[in-house]
Amino acid sequence: MTKVTVRGIGAPVTQQPDERRTRSIRDNRRHQWEKDRARQPEALRRRTGATERETGLTSQDLVFHAAYRRVEADGDLADVFGVPPGTPLLERTHRTRCAVECSPLSLITSYLRHDLIAANPALLDAANEPWPGGTQSQLHTVGIELDRIEERLTARSPTPGETQRLRLPPGTPVIALRKISYDVQDRVVDVTDVTLPGDRVELRFTTPLERW
Repeated sequence: MTKVTVRGIGAPVTQQPDERRTRSIRDNRRHQWEKDRARQPEALRRRTGATERETGLTSQDLVFHAAYRRVEADGDLADVFGVPPGTPLLERTHRTRCAVECSPLSLITSYLRHDLIAANPALLDAANEPWPGGTQSQLHTVGIELDRIEERLTARSPTPGETQRLRLPPGTPVIALRKISYDVQDRVVDVTDVTLPGDRVELRFTTPLERW
């Protein structure tokens, strides 16, 4: 497993669970925003990311951690990817927090098919995180373009580990999000599981409607 931590300018401070924590607004229009940026020059992509867009913070306000490891698809992931169990995957764990807070904004674990990204060794190394432009930009380097993204949301009680890591007040639910990304060949190329703290996340969905 490879790990990397990238710190912003702000230094972490001790914080009690009941202190104010950064709120975020997750809008489904983020996906087109990310796709539009995927082919932009690196200097432009480095200026900001999805987290900054959703929180109003700057990259200097954030502390980012990533860990990568190669795993085999279990029954659940094999079914979603449409591959045999045991197929090699790259598991990526991401945690981002405000530099002056103790808890991450969310818990994120994503999976990419190893065979689809191995042509670019840079995609296998967590030291290259945070990648300017995010996953869509990473996939672009190996010729993958996303066609659509499906998101499944479920509200539930947190596990003891989630309560501790997210520093949730008693009785606070979490929102479990599974994001499935399909490419233009109708292949599932990314499966991401996100656990969002219910006390500080707002979800917004904007659906354009065709005119009569």
